[in-house]
Amino acid sequence: MGEAIDRPRIEAAVRELLLAIGEDPERPGLERTPERVAESYRELFGGLARDPVAELGDPVPLGATDAGGATTSDTVIVRDLAFRSVCEHHLLPFLGTAHVAYVPDGQVVGLGRIPAAIDALAARPQVQERLAEEVADALEGALAPHGVLVVLDAVHGCVTSRGPRQTGSSTVTVVARGLLAEPARRAEAIALIGGRADA
Repeated sequence: MGEAIDRPRIEAAVRELLLAIGEDPERPGLERTPERVAESYRELFGGLARDPVAELGDPVPLGATDAGGATTSDTVIVRDLAFRSVCEHHLLPFLGTAHVAYVPDGQVVGLGRIPAAIDALAARPQVQERLAEEVADALEGALAPHGVLVVLDAVHGCVTSRGPRQTGSSTVTVVARGLLAEPARRAEAIALIGGRADA
Protein backbone atom coordinates (compact mmCIF):
# COMPACT_ATOMS: atom_id res chain seq x y z
CA MET A 1 0.00 0.00 0.00
CA GLY A 2 1.15 3.54 -0.63
CA GLU A 3 1.21 6.66 1.52
CA ALA A 4 -2.38 7.49 2.53
CA ILE A 5 -1.76 10.93 4.08
CA ASP A 6 -2.38 14.13 2.09
CA ARG A 7 -0.57 16.70 4.23
CA PRO A 8 -1.66 19.87 2.37
CA ARG A 9 -5.35 18.89 2.68
CA ILE A 10 -4.94 18.15 6.39
CA GLU A 11 -3.22 21.50 6.94
CA ALA A 12 -5.99 23.35 5.08
CA ALA A 13 -8.67 21.50 7.06
CA VAL A 14 -6.99 22.30 10.38
CA ARG A 15 -6.79 25.99 9.46
CA GLU A 16 -10.51 25.91 8.63
CA LEU A 17 -11.28 24.11 11.90
CA LEU A 18 -9.39 26.75 13.89
CA LEU A 19 -11.37 29.48 12.14
CA ALA A 20 -14.63 27.56 12.79
CA ILE A 21 -14.03 27.53 16.55
CA GLY A 22 -13.29 31.27 16.55
CA GLU A 23 -9.49 31.11 16.63
CA ASP A 24 -6.90 32.90 14.53
CA PRO A 25 -4.67 30.32 12.81
CA GLU A 26 -2.07 33.04 12.19
CA ARG A 27 -1.54 34.00 15.85
CA PRO A 28 1.68 32.96 17.61
CA GLY A 29 1.26 29.51 19.04
CA LEU A 30 -1.14 28.39 16.31
CA GLU A 31 0.74 29.40 13.17
CA ARG A 32 2.48 25.99 12.91
CA THR A 33 -0.43 23.96 14.33
CA PRO A 34 -1.76 22.81 10.92
CA GLU A 35 1.71 21.52 10.02
CA ARG A 36 2.09 19.79 13.40
CA VAL A 37 -1.35 18.17 13.16
CA ALA A 38 -0.57 16.88 9.65
CA GLU A 39 2.64 15.32 10.94
CA SER A 40 0.88 13.74 13.91
CA TYR A 41 -1.85 12.36 11.61
CA ARG A 42 0.87 10.78 9.46
CA GLU A 43 1.83 8.76 12.53
CA LEU A 44 -1.63 8.23 14.02
CA PHE A 45 -3.18 7.03 10.75
CA GLY A 46 -0.14 5.49 9.03
CA GLY A 47 -1.64 2.05 9.51
CA LEU A 48 -4.01 2.72 6.61
CA ALA A 49 -1.03 2.14 4.31
CA ARG A 50 0.17 -1.04 6.06
CA ASP A 51 -0.90 -4.67 5.69
CA PRO A 52 -1.16 -6.31 9.14
CA VAL A 53 -0.68 -9.83 7.76
CA ALA A 54 2.53 -8.70 6.04
CA GLU A 55 3.64 -7.17 9.36
CA LEU A 56 3.43 -10.66 10.90
CA GLY A 57 6.11 -11.79 8.45
CA ASP A 58 6.82 -15.31 7.30
CA PRO A 59 5.73 -18.05 9.70
CA VAL A 60 8.44 -20.12 11.36
CA PRO A 61 7.86 -23.88 11.42
CA LEU A 62 7.84 -25.57 14.79
CA GLY A 63 10.45 -28.28 14.92
CA ALA A 64 9.52 -30.24 18.04
CA THR A 65 6.91 -32.98 17.65
CA ASP A 66 5.55 -35.63 19.98
CA ALA A 67 5.49 -39.39 19.28
CA GLY A 68 2.35 -39.01 17.19
CA GLY A 69 3.90 -36.34 14.96
CA ALA A 70 1.95 -33.42 16.47
CA THR A 71 3.78 -30.27 17.47
CA THR A 72 4.46 -30.03 21.17
CA SER A 73 3.87 -26.30 21.53
CA ASP A 74 0.43 -25.76 23.03
CA THR A 75 -0.45 -22.09 23.44
CA VAL A 76 1.63 -19.00 22.71
CA ILE A 77 0.70 -15.94 24.79
CA VAL A 78 2.10 -12.44 24.37
CA ARG A 79 0.96 -10.12 27.18
CA ASP A 80 1.00 -6.43 27.96
CA LEU A 81 1.48 -4.99 24.48
CA ALA A 82 0.87 -1.23 24.62
CA PHE A 83 -1.12 0.28 21.77
CA ARG A 84 -2.77 3.56 20.88
CA SER A 85 -5.48 4.30 18.39
CA VAL A 86 -7.97 7.02 17.49
CA CYS A 87 -11.71 6.56 17.96
CA GLU A 88 -13.45 6.99 14.62
CA HIS A 89 -16.52 8.58 16.27
CA HIS A 90 -14.84 11.64 17.82
CA LEU A 91 -11.23 11.44 16.53
CA LEU A 92 -10.02 11.26 20.13
CA PRO A 93 -7.28 8.84 21.20
CA PHE A 94 -7.70 5.62 23.07
CA LEU A 95 -4.75 3.97 24.78
CA GLY A 96 -4.53 0.44 25.98
CA THR A 97 -2.93 -2.92 26.44
CA ALA A 98 -3.34 -5.92 24.17
CA HIS A 99 -2.91 -9.56 25.13
CA VAL A 100 -2.78 -12.15 22.35
CA ALA A 101 -2.85 -15.95 22.57
CA TYR A 102 -2.91 -18.55 19.84
CA VAL A 103 -2.63 -22.33 19.51
CA PRO A 104 -0.17 -22.98 16.67
CA ASP A 105 -0.79 -25.48 13.91
CA GLY A 106 2.84 -26.27 13.17
CA GLN A 107 4.07 -22.69 12.75
CA VAL A 108 4.56 -19.51 14.77
CA VAL A 109 5.48 -15.88 14.11
CA GLY A 110 8.31 -13.91 15.68
CA LEU A 111 7.20 -12.39 18.97
CA GLY A 112 8.09 -8.87 17.83
CA ARG A 113 5.83 -9.25 14.80
CA ILE A 114 2.61 -9.35 16.83
CA PRO A 115 2.95 -5.79 18.21
CA ALA A 116 3.83 -4.60 14.69
CA ALA A 117 0.58 -6.06 13.34
CA ILE A 118 -1.40 -4.53 16.21
CA ASP A 119 0.20 -1.16 15.51
CA ALA A 120 -0.69 -1.37 11.81
CA LEU A 121 -4.33 -2.02 12.72
CA ALA A 122 -4.51 0.51 15.54
CA ALA A 123 -2.95 3.33 13.47
CA ARG A 124 -6.18 4.11 11.65
CA PRO A 125 -9.60 5.41 12.66
CA GLN A 126 -10.91 2.56 14.79
CA VAL A 127 -13.33 1.20 17.33
CA GLN A 128 -11.94 -1.14 19.94
CA GLU A 129 -14.34 -3.97 19.14
CA ARG A 130 -13.32 -4.05 15.47
CA LEU A 131 -9.64 -3.72 16.35
CA ALA A 132 -9.79 -6.91 18.43
CA GLU A 133 -11.53 -8.75 15.56
CA GLU A 134 -8.97 -7.50 13.03
CA VAL A 135 -6.03 -8.64 15.18
CA ALA A 136 -7.60 -12.11 15.35
CA ASP A 137 -8.23 -12.03 11.56
CA ALA A 138 -4.58 -11.15 10.89
CA LEU A 139 -3.29 -14.01 13.03
CA GLU A 140 -5.69 -16.43 11.37
CA GLY A 141 -4.65 -15.17 7.94
CA ALA A 142 -0.95 -15.52 8.64
CA LEU A 143 -0.90 -18.76 10.64
CA ALA A 144 -4.20 -20.65 10.39
CA PRO A 145 -3.84 -21.56 14.09
CA HIS A 146 -6.11 -23.95 15.98
CA GLY A 147 -7.33 -21.07 18.15
CA VAL A 148 -6.91 -17.34 18.76
CA LEU A 149 -7.70 -15.14 21.76
CA VAL A 150 -7.35 -11.34 21.73
CA VAL A 151 -8.01 -9.24 24.83
CA LEU A 152 -7.86 -5.43 24.63
CA ASP A 153 -8.14 -3.15 27.66
CA ALA A 154 -8.21 0.56 26.79
CA VAL A 155 -9.00 4.00 28.15
CA HIS A 156 -10.94 6.17 25.69
CA GLY A 157 -10.58 9.92 25.35
CA CYS A 158 -14.23 10.19 24.33
CA VAL A 159 -15.18 8.74 27.74
CA THR A 160 -12.58 10.46 29.92
CA SER A 161 -12.51 13.93 28.30
CA ARG A 162 -16.07 14.62 27.20
CA GLY A 163 -19.62 13.75 28.14
CA PRO A 164 -19.71 12.03 31.55
CA ARG A 165 -15.88 12.30 31.94
CA GLN A 166 -15.35 8.92 33.55
CA THR A 167 -11.62 9.26 34.17
CA GLY A 168 -11.24 5.92 35.96
CA SER A 169 -13.06 3.87 33.32
CA SER A 170 -11.58 1.38 30.87
CA THR A 171 -13.15 -0.88 28.26
CA VAL A 172 -12.28 -4.57 27.80
CA THR A 173 -13.04 -6.49 24.62
CA VAL A 174 -12.43 -10.20 24.07
CA VAL A 175 -12.36 -12.17 20.82
CA ALA A 176 -12.01 -15.96 21.10
CA ARG A 177 -11.97 -18.36 18.17
CA GLY A 178 -11.34 -22.03 17.54
CA LEU A 179 -9.96 -24.04 20.46
CA LEU A 180 -9.60 -20.88 22.55
CA ALA A 181 -13.34 -20.26 22.30
CA GLU A 182 -13.94 -23.45 24.29
CA PRO A 183 -14.82 -22.33 27.84
CA ALA A 184 -12.06 -24.28 29.66
CA ARG A 185 -9.31 -23.30 27.19
CA ARG A 186 -10.50 -19.69 27.15
CA ALA A 187 -10.53 -19.53 30.97
CA GLU A 188 -7.03 -21.03 31.14
CA ALA A 189 -5.63 -18.56 28.59
CA ILE A 190 -7.25 -15.59 30.33
CA ALA A 191 -5.84 -16.79 33.66
CA LEU A 192 -2.36 -17.00 32.10
CA ILE A 193 -2.79 -13.52 30.64
CA GLY A 194 -3.58 -12.36 34.17
CA GLY A 195 -0.26 -13.80 35.30
CA ARG A 196 -1.48 -16.92 37.05
CA ALA A 197 0.49 -19.71 35.37
CA ASP A 198 -0.79 -22.17 37.99
CA ALA A 199 -4.50 -21.56 37.20
